[in-house]
Amino acid sequence: MKKSIVFMFSGQGSQYYHMGKELYCKNTVFRRWMSTLNDIVYKNVGLSINNEIYNETKSKADNFDHLLYTHLAIFIVEYSLARVLIESGIEPDFILGASIGEITSAAVAGISSVEETIECLLKQAELIEKYCKLGGMIAILHNPELYYQVSLISLNSELAAVNYSSHFVISGDREKLVHIEDYLKIREVFFQTIPVKYGFHSSNIDQVGSEYKKFLCKFSFKNPKIPIISCLNGHVTEFYPEYFWNVVRQPIYFQKTILKLEEDYQLNYIDLGPSGTLANFVKNNLSKDSLSQIYDVLTPFGQDIKKLERLKERVF
Repeated sequence: MKKSIVFMFSGQGSQYYHMGKELYCKNTVFRRWMSTLNDIVYKNVGLSINNEIYNETKSKADNFDHLLYTHLAIFIVEYSLARVLIESGIEPDFILGASIGEITSAAVAGISSVEETIECLLKQAELIEKYCKLGGMIAILHNPELYYQVSLISLNSELAAVNYSSHFVISGDREKLVHIEDYLKIREVFFQTIPVKYGFHSSNIDQVGSEYKKFLCKFSFKNPKIPIISCLNGHVTEFYPEYFWNVVRQPIYFQKTILKLEEDYQLNYIDLGPSGTLANFVKNNLSKDSLSQIYDVLTPFGQDIKKLERLKERVF
C-alpha cells in the first residue's frame, strides 16, 4: 500500500534564532520564498523578519519570544520549507498543523493567500501584545491525568494540549504557573517552560478574541485544495473564518488526531516545523506494528541539507 504524505506544521515554542540557516544559505528555493515573504511583511509594517531570525548578535540558546517577530518567523520558515518540497515534486495528501501551525496549513492548502495569512498573523500578534496580560505555557512529561488529579494544577492553569500519553501542556497567567513549577520540582516531575510570553490556548488571551474575530470577517477565504487534518477535533475539517482564532484559543488534541489517522492510513509524516517537535510527538504515538514513517528536516542541531536530501530519496 502506498503511504499517504502528511505535511505537519508546529506553532509557538518551536522557534529559535538561526532556524533553517543552512537551507537559507544553500537552497535557492528556500531562500527565494524566505525573501518573498519577508518582503511582504516589510511592506506591511517595516520589519525584516529574516534579519531578526539570522541576527548575528544572537545564538540559538537566546530566547526568541517577541511575538510580533516569532508569529511571522514560524510561518515564513514553515511555508518556505513546504515550497521546497512541493517544487521538488513531493506534494502532501493531507496537511496537519498544531496551534499557529494550522494557519500555515491554511496557506499551504490554498485557503488563504500568503498576503492574507501574513495580515492575519500580524493582526493577531499586535492585538495580543497590546491588550493581553503576560502569561506562559509549560510542557509536562507525565500522564495528562495529572492535570485533573492535582487541584493545584487544574485550578491555576488550563489544559492547552495533549501530545501523547506522557506529554501535555498547560497555559495561563505567569504568576500562577510559577506555583505549579514549584510543585513539579518538589514532586520531581520533569517539565519545560515553553518560550512564549502569553498563555495561548487559555483565557489569558480572551481579551482580544472578539476584536480579532471581527477582523477575520473581512476576508473571503477559499475552500482547501488539500485536506486539512485539524488538531482541534482530530479529523478533516471544514474551514470557517473563526478557525484562525480557534486554533490559538482552543486545546490541541494532537494525540487524538494521530491515533485517528493511524486507524485509516499508512503515512509518511513530514515535520516541516523548525524544531522537529511534531515528529517526536508522532513517534511517541505510533504502535510498534505501525508501518508509517516519520521525517523531519529542521532541528536546532543542524544537518538541514543532509536530512532534506535523505527525505527526498526515501519518499520518492
